[in-house]
Amino acid sequence: MKHKKTYVRDLAEGNSISEVFALSQAQRKEAKNGPYWQLTLTDRTGNIEARIWHPQSQQYDGLRPEQFVAVSGQVASFKDQLQMNITDITVIDAREAGLDLTDFLPSSAVPPVEILQEMEDFLAAELTFKPWAALCKSVLRDEHIRASLLSAPGAKTIHHAYAGGLLEHTLAIMRICKVLSGLYPHVDKEILLVAALFHDLGKAFELSHGISREYTNAGRLLGHIQIGLEVLEPFLRKTKDLPEDLAMHLKHLIIAHHGELAFGSPCLPQTVEAFILHYADNLDAKINTVHGALTAPDGEEAQGWSDYHRTLGRYLYQPMRTPALTKAAESQPRPAKKAAPKSEESPLLKAMGICATTGNP
Repeated sequence: MKHKKTYVRDLAEGNSISEVFALSQAQRKEAKNGPYWQLTLTDRTGNIEARIWHPQSQQYDGLRPEQFVAVSGQVASFKDQLQMNITDITVIDAREAGLDLTDFLPSSAVPPVEILQEMEDFLAAELTFKPWAALCKSVLRDEHIRASLLSAPGAKTIHHAYAGGLLEHTLAIMRICKVLSGLYPHVDKEILLVAALFHDLGKAFELSHGISREYTNAGRLLGHIQIGLEVLEPFLRKTKDLPEDLAMHLKHLIIAHHGELAFGSPCLPQTVEAFILHYADNLDAKINTVHGALTAPDGEEAQGWSDYHRTLGRYLYQPMRTPALTKAAESQPRPAKKAAPKSEESPLLKAMGICATTGNP
């Protein structure tokens, strides 16, 4: 297998590049001086826009997404974004060229099949209401759904945008919801966990699972919330002894998980579980986005400031971490606590019946 030497995240203005990328977008467009190609070059570290200008653009025909191309060109800056001006491009066969596809398809650090197994184990340990357990098992054991989940990205570009990303994101939401339900005992933990499992189910069918991660027809026309409900509905109908009110509440959690009408939610959260699911979903998406912006191509944490992040509308900073205690320091006995010094009683605290030194009545 041949590995790439230069990745998208390595590129900088002024670089002369000769490297292999995947095409995630390819469009022929018209300019005043003639037709040109507008391309998006992709590898596992990200994307970069590229152009083949007229008259050279007329030498190439049939460029399309999902192809692998060997390109030569110059990296420039256009409107504060890097862009490659291509001087030569050749479509190549990945197998014949001996390419390692992991260089081009970003994927979860943990194999998706392991994440899915962890989700199933999690649900088996947490769900005691038999209809909920039966519903989750029937959906996750459906061959078509299972295959789609294993390769689905969590989003097109912003967060978890890699194979296995949807499962990774879903498991994180389940864990967050479990913790939050422990902090608020009146919350219905089980419906919250089921909703966490299914809140983005439609994303497995909203986006294609190849290099381009383009929206499917259903993804464009319906969106993942509506798709998810349609996929889930027949399983809900077949689940024995599931009260209609619980099924309706589950649908509400899924429909409202974007939190705001402006963010694509058909309705606003109207139960405490709906609020928790929305904020858990938003939190994990934001943390993943920040982590991605502060992670170097080799997987190590970058230092200092990131580039300006357009989605979050800010620069991001990697601060110094609090040093971990060494084993030697941990083994040292801690000094005994000194008795708190006596102090004069505050007239206000005395009137409230509170001791100034302990704070107790």
